[in-house]
Order: sequence, then C-alpha cells, then structure tokens
Amino acid sequence: MQARAHAEPESLFDRFPAPGLVIVGIASVQVGAAFATKLFDHLGPAGTVLLRVLFAAIVLCAVWRPSLRGHTTADLRLAALFGLTLAFMNLTFYEALDRIHLGIAVTLEFIGPLGVALAGSRSKLDVLWASLAAAGVALLGGFGSPNVGGMIFALVAGGFWAAYILINARVGQRFAGGDGLAIAMAIGVIPLIPFGIADAGSELLKPDLLAIAFGVAMLSSVVPYSLELEALRRIRPHVFGVLMSLEPAMAALAGFLVIGQDLSTVDVIAIVLVVAASAGATRGATTPAPIDA
Repeated sequence: MQARAHAEPESLFDRFPAPGLVIVGIASVQVGAAFATKLFDHLGPAGTVLLRVLFAAIVLCAVWRPSLRGHTTADLRLAALFGLTLAFMNLTFYEALDRIHLGIAVTLEFIGPLGVALAGSRSKLDVLWASLAAAGVALLGGFGSPNVGGMIFALVAGGFWAAYILINARVGQRFAGGDGLAIAMAIGVIPLIPFGIADAGSELLKPDLLAIAFGVAMLSSVVPYSLELEALRRIRPHVFGVLMSLEPAMAALAGFLVIGQDLSTVDVIAIVLVVAASAGATRGATTPAPIDA
C-alpha cells in the first residue's frame, strides 16, 4: 500500500478493528436491502436505487465536503470509475432483488468477490473452491422454477462488486477520509436518473417514500461503504474477501427477519457451499494487481 502524502488525525474508526468494521457494514447493508424491497411496489428497483444513491451522496458530501482541487486527473478518473461501478452494482442488484430471494441474490452476486479471491490465489485447492462455488450456483438454478432474469442480474451485479472491491482499495489510497467516496457517490447519481424516473415517475416526490428511502440510503450506502472504505485502508483486498464470506448468510437472515422470506433446504445448502468456497479460496489468496485509473 502506498504511503499517504501527509499524516492524518485519528478518526473514530481507528478505535475499532478493521474486521469489526466490515462485519457491521455487512449487517447494515443487508438489513437496508431487505427494507428496500418494501419500496419496490411504489418506486420500482430503479427508482429505489436512485433515491438511495442520491441521499447517500447528499449525506456524504455534507459530512466530508470534498474538493476537486488538489487531485490529479488520474485521481478524478478513478473516482468517476468508482461512481459508475457503485451505480450499476446497485442497479443490477436491485433488479435481481425484485425478482428473486434476497439470500439467493446475494449468493449469486457473491461470485464476483469470490472471483477476486481466486484470481489472487495460488493454492492447489483452487479447483476445489471453484467447484464448490459452481455446485452452489447450480443448486440455486437447478431446482424449482428459477427466475433466469433475476439470476443474470445478480451475476452481473457480482461483476460490479468485484470491481468495487479493487477500486475501493485504490480510492482509499488516493483520497483522504471519505472524499473519494463522496465524489464517487455524487457521480453515481447521474447515470441512474433516467432509469429512476422511468421506473417511479412522480412517486419519487412523495414525502413518506422519501423518508423510507433516506433510511435505506443510510443503512445500505452511507454506513457500510464508509466502514468498508476505512477497513480497506488497513487490510488487503483478499482479507476483505474472507470477511465478506458472511454476506450471503447475513442476507438470508435479514430476508427472514425483516421481510419473512423463507429458504428451502436446497437453497441453504447452496449458500453454505458458496460461503465455504469463498472462505477457503481467500485464505491463501494474494492481492491481485490493482486496476490503473
């Protein structure tokens, strides 16, 4: 990790271990995702994600007051890339969530972070971990009547999630505090505007829906992304991937507790397989080469 250009004062986050920050972020984002589904009937997935990212951008910019001055063109390109990744990761995930169970959607999406882990692994067990993950995905799609569109959206979201992990680490190196995240979130609002308006229309202006969307933004974006950004300053991306192995299980739990979604025995087995594959693969992984801005 590159050294920072100047020493920064200790923040509140510095008092907590990085793994703890990641775990709290995992719980927050999945509870937020569960509550977001309550907005889909009124705003649709695109309208919901537009308000989520918009409110998150407003809060983050108010807190960090980022400035574009003092940053190179490469830094700003990186922030823009991060913003686009955030926007489409969330949009495709919400489109999946509108079609399939929260726990299943996150399990399929988790193939992205698992790919990051496998890309940096040199273990002879790689084939085993990849096989376990493939078996989990096959179980999710091989029984009952799976929604193919939902599964595809979840897998695409996984690709954006993999990019998010790698780019997030670079943003944490290039920008102080939450400046990079705030700039990226503001940029991420722009491509979501046409999708959100087409999905929700005038419903975007209703005060009660705006209040719920603000809560979702805090739980799903402001809290977890801030915690993850800070954690990735102190741990390597593949270690982050190990901790994120809890994500599918946490999603299934949030789906059950918040919106009463049940899972079949086959679904539970599939989730366990993917979690085991990720945990195993990331234990021996090395950090992949970072993405250049």
